Amino acid sequence: MTEDTKPIDDYLDNHYIHKSNWLRAAVLGANDGILSTASLAIGVATASHLREPIILATVAGLVAGALSMAAGEYVSVSSQTDIEKADIEREKQELEDMPEIELQRLADIYEERGLKKETAMLVAKELTEHDALGAHIRDELGINEISQANPIQAAIASGSAFTFGGALPLLVTLFLPIKHMEYYLYGFSILFLILLGAIAAKTGGSNIFKAVIRITFWGTVAMGLTALVGYLFGVSV
Repeated sequence: MTEDTKPIDDYLDNHYIHKSNWLRAAVLGANDGILSTASLAIGVATASHLREPIILATVAGLVAGALSMAAGEYVSVSSQTDIEKADIEREKQELEDMPEIELQRLADIYEERGLKKETAMLVAKELTEHDALGAHIRDELGINEISQANPIQAAIASGSAFTFGGALPLLVTLFLPIKHMEYYLYGFSILFLILLGAIAAKTGGSNIFKAVIRITFWGTVAMGLTALVGYLFGVSV
């Protein structure tokens, strides 16, 4: 198959926007897993000289965070889905009640995008004849297969990613020396965040350096503030 006859789907698959939904949920989950769990562990580590309280707090934070992340993502995306469905139903009704107005509305959209008035109306008529609802959903409401919300996919990606991210600081609390544990946690967590930022940027086609700087800065701020709380309220157990 030559380059000219290559299916259009092959070209579309090369665009990063197709990965945006699951990539956003996965990166958010993994980032939150690393940062939340590590920050919690650092806060306890600065207030305790025993390994058991640190591990307990880390595991509790990991489990609670993963469940919360998955549930929150599901509820959030489900709300978006409900709005999309409501708009689609409204659009169906409008197409039945006032097809001429909807046709003109579609033509106006194409004209605003740069088509001549006659061409815009011609395109609107042909698309209406082919799939009126699909044309309005895509061009008037801005809903398509790429942007359409998927609650279950987002919840699974987010919860699983949080679990994976949170497991990394947990390994540090299990196997590294208890002395200076907060520094080990900070150092390894920053390393984990850098790797995550680089992988996410590479997968999404964005600037790796900017992603690493952004994730490192905010990770340092979060863990530093948590460590400060641990020092201020440490009970030295």
